[in-house]
Amino acid sequence: MINKRLLIKNLLAHNDENSFYDKKRKVDISHKEGKAKFLKHICALSNSNPKNNSYIVIGVEDEDNTIIGVNFFDDSKIQNLINAYLTHPPIVQYENIPFPHLPDNKVVGLVTIRPNNKITSLRKNIWKYYGGSVFFREGSNSMPKVFDIEIKDVNSKIVAQIESHAQNNIEYTLDGVFDFMKKRQDFNPQYKVFKEYFVLCWSGQKKTVKDNTYYSRVDIELINERVRLFFSTLDEVAISYDDNSFRILEYVSLGLHNAFKYYELEETIIHFEDNAHYNIETKLLFEPPQFDKKVLHHIYNANNALIEKLKRGAALSKHDLFDLKNLPATYLLCYLNAFDEAIDKLQDAKPYLKKHPNVYPSYQEVIRILRKVKYS
Repeated sequence: MINKRLLIKNLLAHNDENSFYDKKRKVDISHKEGKAKFLKHICALSNSNPKNNSYIVIGVEDEDNTIIGVNFFDDSKIQNLINAYLTHPPIVQYENIPFPHLPDNKVVGLVTIRPNNKITSLRKNIWKYYGGSVFFREGSNSMPKVFDIEIKDVNSKIVAQIESHAQNNIEYTLDGVFDFMKKRQDFNPQYKVFKEYFVLCWSGQKKTVKDNTYYSRVDIELINERVRLFFSTLDEVAISYDDNSFRILEYVSLGLHNAFKYYELEETIIHFEDNAHYNIETKLLFEPPQFDKKVLHHIYNANNALIEKLKRGAALSKHDLFDLKNLPATYLLCYLNAFDEAIDKLQDAKPYLKKHPNVYPSYQEVIRILRKVKYS
């Protein structure tokens, strides 16, 4: 079992970026340029390593390898993005790895790329890269290249050695459990051992609604591999488990006129196997709620008018402030009910919503939900 924190340290200690690993201060796939650059690196690393895993470490200063961390990244649809834009796509996994010296809201991102022994290329145009482009690693750079020979395997022994040095042991496991239980003592921390091997710790802020139990501010850590899953104070999840799996069912609360209902958003299941392996399966369950179009049309126009007020810097009434707090969620409902421009309007309003600390978290939550459903 590989301890991912040790793996990152071993990668960073192995000279500089090379043909089997890359490091980034941050990655942003919320826009076309960021998506294109990320896809280019995935393509290049996969093509340059036909027989071994390759990696991207995110949250590291390029000059001196200082680990600065990044925000928790919960894009469970990253494989769907890879599949949509790459031919012969590799298997790509993004994991959030906590480090003791980082603030609680920061982790190091670890992207693991498992090759498929075939040439990977761009399926279609994106940003300034053309469909059909093939990328390889040349030192620390991902470069377009014309190939006419078989790809050579030059990194397998090196990567196997690095992964071997990152194997877990009982000391790391016990330290991880004690550290988790100490840090999360305000949120009823618990642990469970699966298959006599995997140690999973979790905690959350409990909430009961109509005899149903939900949790927010949920931390889940696979201690053996130092992989973290996290759900914020804005999330509502139900948790269940048996001897073979740990299940997290995420809900989103949506509604109009103070009549809200919980809708299933996404299910994440960690499956534990007898052969000391595990896998994390994520499935989107969301079925958009449908509302009266006339009511939504009125809300949509009112939201647009409110945004214009913000742009002009006009004073807001008490009623305006109430509507503003609900604006991101109501724009989302409009979008889910075929008001296609609602999200463009919401994103255009981002700089103005940032000035309202009680509203901006709702904006972030809406964008997070959209990201989950976009590539499904």
